Amino acid sequence: MKDYHADELRNVALVGHGSDGKTTVAEAMLYLGKATDRLGKVTEGNTVSDYDPEEIKRKISLNTSVLPIEWHNCKLNIIDTPGYFDFVGEMLEGLRAVDGAMIVVSAVSGIEVGTEKAWDYADQYGLSKMVFVNQMDRENADFDKTVSQLKDKYGTHILPLQLAIMQNDRFAGFIDLIELKAYAVDNNGQTKEIPIPPDMNDSVQEAREAIIESAAEGDEALMEKFFDGQQLTIDEIKRGIKAGVLDGSVVPVLCGAGFIVAGINYAMDAIIDYMPSPKDKGADENKPFSAVVFKTVADPFVGKLSLFRVESGRLTSDTAVYNSNQDKTEKVGQIYLMRGKKQVPVDAINAGDIGAIAKLQYTVTGDTLCDPAHPVRLKGIDFPAPVISKAVEPKSKGDEDKISMGLHRLAEEDPTFTVEKNVETGDMLISGIGELHLEIITQKLHSKFGTDVILRDPKIPYRETIRKSAKAEGKHKKQTGGHGQYGHVWIEFQPLNDSSETFVFEDKIVGGVVPRQYIPAVEKGLRECIEHGVLAGYPLIGVKAILYDGSYHPVDSSEMAFKVAASLAYKKGIAEADPVLLEPIMHVEVIVPEEYMGDIMGDINKRRGRILGMNQVEGGLQQIVAEVPMAEMFKYATELRSMTQARGTFAMRFERYEEVPSNIAAKIIEEAKRAQQEE
Repeated sequence: MKDYHADELRNVALVGHGSDGKTTVAEAMLYLGKATDRLGKVTEGNTVSDYDPEEIKRKISLNTSVLPIEWHNCKLNIIDTPGYFDFVGEMLEGLRAVDGAMIVVSAVSGIEVGTEKAWDYADQYGLSKMVFVNQMDRENADFDKTVSQLKDKYGTHILPLQLAIMQNDRFAGFIDLIELKAYAVDNNGQTKEIPIPPDMNDSVQEAREAIIESAAEGDEALMEKFFDGQQLTIDEIKRGIKAGVLDGSVVPVLCGAGFIVAGINYAMDAIIDYMPSPKDKGADENKPFSAVVFKTVADPFVGKLSLFRVESGRLTSDTAVYNSNQDKTEKVGQIYLMRGKKQVPVDAINAGDIGAIAKLQYTVTGDTLCDPAHPVRLKGIDFPAPVISKAVEPKSKGDEDKISMGLHRLAEEDPTFTVEKNVETGDMLISGIGELHLEIITQKLHSKFGTDVILRDPKIPYRETIRKSAKAEGKHKKQTGGHGQYGHVWIEFQPLNDSSETFVFEDKIVGGVVPRQYIPAVEKGLRECIEHGVLAGYPLIGVKAILYDGSYHPVDSSEMAFKVAASLAYKKGIAEADPVLLEPIMHVEVIVPEEYMGDIMGDINKRRGRILGMNQVEGGLQQIVAEVPMAEMFKYATELRSMTQARGTFAMRFERYEEVPSNIAAKIIEEAKRAQQEE
């Protein structure tokens, strides 16, 4: 592949709803660009883009793939992204690397939630957009209906550059409204020019006028020419449309069928004609080098692979660069172009282009690499926080270290996935965007690192406390001849109402009935005891312990004896102080379209939640603020998605502990005691 410069590049992400055919379109582009000698098919598991074993098995995209294609003296860096929301992090990585988004929409199902999310994210990234209405070869495909949906949703920005020709409700071809030419399409996707069907003349005239008006609005000189009644040339129309695409006022719409490679060459032409080049977005080879790392791949053989886009200057192999996020210098060895999983060694990557580096020591996704003499920090990537957690258990004993290493390597390549050890419960917790996301993580753990795990709900960090005061005696006495053991205390236990303190110890000993040197041992004994409550063994919080009386033996007393005495008083006193079980309460904020408000509020009530308030937020959405027990929230990410057709989002954080209702507490205590007996 030759060396391409910023004005010869087009970086475009294929985004949209899952199963709308993005990968199929990408494979058709690769085939037409002669990057492959056969057409890869998702159903056959032989695509360049979907190379991961799980992608092949499930026949869906799970990862973002970079697919460079040479086309008409330009290089198209097509980035194929997953459409399923569990893998939104992959889509965001792809969007950070491009200047434009081609939103792929099914002509059968039309606009879906994945379409809306992809559109919104493209807007957040300030990307130029075009729409490719795919799957025109399928039964019930309806281009006109899909365009109407787009116009209803997104308004006058929508500008069809083609019209579909239908015969007996089947896709038979399309009309190019720029060139005013019609093409028949056969079952193999082959096209031949035909006359424009007479019954479509009025539709063509109307659509053509809309194109000319849009083109004129995008360029002042063209606007004058238009108002003077002069005809715009084809080049002028294209120039005006591109200006509109660049400023976001125009979203061109094309049609075709990736599966039979119909209309794909026109889509590739449109990318060159209308999508911005990196130069249009300010990429400059003459400025000092800077690049953003938009994706990390954990390869068990190659090691860490960092994919980057050069924003300015030029990167060559065997050089040193500065990571401004980590304040570290990185040594760059061989650099590569990526095509799916294939790495193609190259000497340099120019401004605007996309490449990869192996084995960077400090760099993570979102970091900036730059010229050490000209430090700069580019915009990174804002990833959504994980919303679902599971505990991981090894299927085979002895795999713990291998599992931990594998999970941390996978977390390096997926910023929406986290792994941590919960010190209190002992759980190894993995967190992600959805149940499918975590399921795929475990499969990658198997395929990449050879370990198998079981997922279960995490243990809930319950607490115990007391509701009333109680006094208790603790006496530890072993005197059977020789040096014995003697410790004796009276302790009052009181609830710490409205206090953020877990435990308070107070010494009220008078007259030395418990000598000074033993009082710290009493406190230490109590602090060890509160790690295990008397109900179910959960940590005790919100308690004040007052040491007010006791006795000692001048020979047999010791620190250990007073620690034991304190523990005896603890067991008696807490049991008599009306102990109760506490559960973590989460502050939850749910954002949904208004039509789902009733269902969401009803569901929160079923989860023992309390609605605190409702607010209107950006985009005409509604926010519900509530408090819900953690125990009721483990599967909420999946269930919210189901209730709202994936249009709802939520975030939560720990708020405080509250008493568990007695009927529920009894079951928890019983289960905890059973587990302790089994151990």
